[in-house]
Amino acid sequence: MKFPLFVLLVFIPLFSFSQKYQKYHFGAFLVDTHNDVPTAVIEKGLKFDSDLSGKTHSDLNRMIKGGVDAQMFSIWCSGEQQNSYAWANREIDSVHAWVNRNPEKMMMVYTPADLKKAFKQKKLATMMGVEGGHMLENDLTKLEELYKRGVRYMTLTWNNSTEWATSAMDEASPNPSKGGAYKDSAKQKGLTDFGKQVVKRMNDLGMMVDLSHVGEQTFLDAIHTTTKPVIVSHSCVHALCPVFRNLKDEQIIAIKKNGGVIHLNFFSGFVDSTFMNKQKMFFEKHKAEIDSIKQKNPEANREYVQFAMFEKYKDEVEGWRPPLSMLLDHLDYIVKLIGVDHVGIGSDFDGVNSTPQGLNSVEDYPLITKALVERGYSKKEIYKILGRNFIRVFVANGPQ
Repeated sequence: MKFPLFVLLVFIPLFSFSQKYQKYHFGAFLVDTHNDVPTAVIEKGLKFDSDLSGKTHSDLNRMIKGGVDAQMFSIWCSGEQQNSYAWANREIDSVHAWVNRNPEKMMMVYTPADLKKAFKQKKLATMMGVEGGHMLENDLTKLEELYKRGVRYMTLTWNNSTEWATSAMDEASPNPSKGGAYKDSAKQKGLTDFGKQVVKRMNDLGMMVDLSHVGEQTFLDAIHTTTKPVIVSHSCVHALCPVFRNLKDEQIIAIKKNGGVIHLNFFSGFVDSTFMNKQKMFFEKHKAEIDSIKQKNPEANREYVQFAMFEKYKDEVEGWRPPLSMLLDHLDYIVKLIGVDHVGIGSDFDGVNSTPQGLNSVEDYPLITKALVERGYSKKEIYKILGRNFIRVFVANGPQ
């Protein structure tokens, strides 16, 4: 069959574009610095290396299909969790078990050389980051043990403050969290002397300092204390979405001066400034049901309850999802302010209840590359955003 000339003229450029972005995507080294699937599978009693479509954002085979080359799995527990160090080790055990069960598909990565080896062998480079300094339990020896087990970054705080660092949630709130130490308004914001020791010891070990979740004073203290580039593993831009977890311009500029990288969070509430108010009204509407869930499951944390409600009322919340273009607006903002060398991806998949349209799971990472091509980013720039920027910081954080 012969096609009319005008059909060919339309079809060929479209085919060429599809080939271009897919070639860029699967030719790049894609690193995601934050995924909460360890917590998700433990809470739901699932296996990461099975098909979890419709149950989670992530599983092993979907990561591979999505072109993920290196995944930093988040090791997380709430600030109210008792024996948080033991809980962290339980999640670390799970990640190691996945690798041990799937040696042909996964490889534990401790060094930049390991990262290169995993890429050559076409295995998922498996790394970990502890999301919250409370899991140290104020013990530097435990920091060292976590490093030995493969933890390569630590977020200095989660939403709760520790005795040595104040969180963004607490610094921004007139009523600091019950789970944190920052309950007394007289408590100094930022890093204590011990907090600065933590940062210095992380530098010595080669563990990257992560400044997502930390308060502005903690951020400044850490930037002034560290001797190595930092990461922001999963945050967006405050100027576009003014929530406590996003970075203000002066913080973004400080990251450039430090040589660090900001990895964008896919959570709708950090991307779209209208989302949080919609979510608040949703929870108020379903307050009686939420209270009932808490009464029946007193040990369930707030995040678990919120996820349960969003899963139950999927149709109601689906329309709130921002367009993918809004996420790319955050990336453009950072690039225009400090350059393309300081931005990457930190999805927060399986740690959030809503993501931009199209980003339904880890299979959908190619849509990011497609959007970057559409916005005029070059192959070199796309490769930096997808992973090379992170690799530069990982290398720079090598132990002294």
